[in-house]
Amino acid sequence: MSIVKRLPWISLVLVLLSYSTLGWFLSETQASVLVWMVLMLGILLLVGSLTTPWSAMADYYTLLFRSNLKSFAVAVVGAFLFFLMLAWFRLFLDTLLIISAAVLARIDFQTAGFTQGQAFLVTFIFSLAGLALGKVLHMGFLQELW
Repeated sequence: MSIVKRLPWISLVLVLLSYSTLGWFLSETQASVLVWMVLMLGILLLVGSLTTPWSAMADYYTLLFRSNLKSFAVAVVGAFLFFLMLAWFRLFLDTLLIISAAVLARIDFQTAGFTQGQAFLVTFIFSLAGLALGKVLHMGFLQELW
């Protein structure tokens, strides 16, 4: 069976749409090129962390809790992130939507029998395409309105 037929199209369309809303938002706020580059790096890290085997992720998490100082730092960072979540609830919901779509794509890729590298590559491409689609759509609507 061809790889195109095996792709989880519904979850990939959800990834594309969720990232296009982010691209629209960034285009609307006229974010600098640096913000776009940092966001692309963040997307790379998010998709990479979702396609990494869970046993490898568990090894990294145990490093954070080996000492009292590290555990305290994780608790302080967690409390700060919770404050940011409450302060910027709209941004938190958009981020949660993006993470949920990426997790769904990861589960669908695993169910379809794709390798981790294939899942990473396709999800990363669809994420960046969605980001670009949001920017292009926003620019198109702006030109149409003026």
